[in-house]
Amino acid sequence: MLLSIFYFLLAGIAEIGGGYLVWLYMRDDKSPLYLLAGAIILILYGIIPTFQPEASFGKVYAAYGGVFIALSILWGWLVDGLHPDMYDIIGGLVCLVGVYIIMYAPR
Repeated sequence: MLLSIFYFLLAGIAEIGGGYLVWLYMRDDKSPLYLLAGAIILILYGIIPTFQPEASFGKVYAAYGGVFIALSILWGWLVDGLHPDMYDIIGGLVCLVGVYIIMYAPR
């Protein structure tokens, strides 16, 4: 389970970080190197989930969606300075409960 969580976190950081670099290039007039770095990181994001121990693509990506939401809230807070409100926190926690149910609930 810890390895699976590690891959979820790594994929989330790659997706959000790569997208953020593309965002900076497109919206904040940064160097084309931001676009290139973002594109490379987004390619890595596409590869990272294949290391998940779970064999089902759909199951992994369904669960990853919840991790992505929670990490996006954290990114907004830590990088963009947008403090999450009570509803952001509740929503993120609901998503993480969904991750647990999808990936780890007894079948």
